[in-house]
Amino acid sequence: MSTQVRKPTARVCEECSRVERWDETLEAWQLALEDDEKQVGNPHCIHEWDINGTFNPVNDDE
Repeated sequence: MSTQVRKPTARVCEECSRVERWDETLEAWQLALEDDEKQVGNPHCIHEWDINGTFNPVNDDE
């Protein structure tokens, strides 16, 4: 059995609905595009990302 740690690939601000996706090439969070529009949210928001404990970073292969 091998255990691997996964990283989240997307996040959403609970306050302003800003959406970001992880870019492997840039190794940084980038604004997500939906219908060719950047999901900016409120640029003055102190973002509260949707970290609620449902994402499990541990992936156990059986």
